[in-house]
Amino acid sequence: MTDRNNAYFMPGTSVFDLSSSAGGAPYRIFLSIPAGPPPAEGWPLLVLSDGNATFPFAANSLAVQAPYPTSTNIGWGVIAAIGYPSDEAYDGLRRSWDLAPPPGRSYPPFTADGPEVRTGGADRFLEFIEADLLPEIARRIAIDPNKRTLFGHSFGGLFTLFALFERPGLFANWVAASPTIYWEDAILLEREAGRRPAPGNMPFLHLSAGEYEGDDLAPFQHQNEDAATRLEKKKHERTVSLAREMAERLNGTPDGLRTEFEIFPRETHMSVLAAAVNRAINVAFAIRR
Repeated sequence: MTDRNNAYFMPGTSVFDLSSSAGGAPYRIFLSIPAGPPPAEGWPLLVLSDGNATFPFAANSLAVQAPYPTSTNIGWGVIAAIGYPSDEAYDGLRRSWDLAPPPGRSYPPFTADGPEVRTGGADRFLEFIEADLLPEIARRIAIDPNKRTLFGHSFGGLFTLFALFERPGLFANWVAASPTIYWEDAILLEREAGRRPAPGNMPFLHLSAGEYEGDDLAPFQHQNEDAATRLEKKKHERTVSLAREMAERLNGTPDGLRTEFEIFPRETHMSVLAAAVNRAINVAFAIRR
C-alpha cells in the first residue's frame, strides 16, 4: 500500500482548484513556476489540457532541459496544466464534454450505472481558459502575453485546433498531438473553413501523430485478438493523414500561420504522449527559433 504521508513532491510545483465564473465543477490546476525572477516582459507560458496525465511529463521535461540552454535550446517558463480533482490520469466523462466542439452528441454511459456521456462543451472550456485561468495565472506570476502556447493530445488535440480556429489571438503557438479530427463527422473541418485570421507575428501550429496511428498496427498489436477491429478503426479515424493534410492546407496562409507536421517513430496513440509533451516544451520555451 502506498504511504500517502510520504508522497513524492515535485519541486517548484503547486496545485490548486479553480472554478469557472460560469459555474460548474472546479478544475484542478497544476502549476510549475521557475525559481528565479521573471524577465522584464514576463515568463513564456505553456497551457496543457488533461493536466493529470500531461503535467508530470511537462514539468520534468522542462526541469531537466532548462538548466542547460546551450545544449537544449530550452529556457525557463511557466507551465499550467488543466486537470480534474481526481487521482486518475483522465476523467473520461468531463474531458468528453470539455474538449469536444459543439454542438456535440450524447453517448451511452462508460459504465452500466453511470451517466450518459455528453460532448460539445469546448466553447465553454475555451471561455474558462480565457476568462478565468489566464487571469489567475497572471495574478500569481508575470506572463508574457506574446509567448503563450496551448497543447493538447487526442481529444485535447481536437480542442487545441478548435481554439485556434475560434480565438487565434489567445496563444502564439498551438501544439496538437494525435488530434481526433475525424470526431463526430469531422465537424472541426467546418470550423477550419470559417476560421478567423490569426493576428500577431507569425503564429505557429505544430501537428503530430505516432507512427502506429497510421495505416498499420504496432507489431505487438498484430498479435491481439482485436487486431482486425483495430485496423478497421484506424481506417475510419485517419489520424495521421488528416493531421498531415491540415498542416499542408494551413501552412503559409495569408494571415502568416506557419505549420509543421511530425511523426513520432514507433509510438502508438497512447505511448506518444511523452514525446508530444516534450515537443510542446520545445515549442513553448525555445530560446532560438
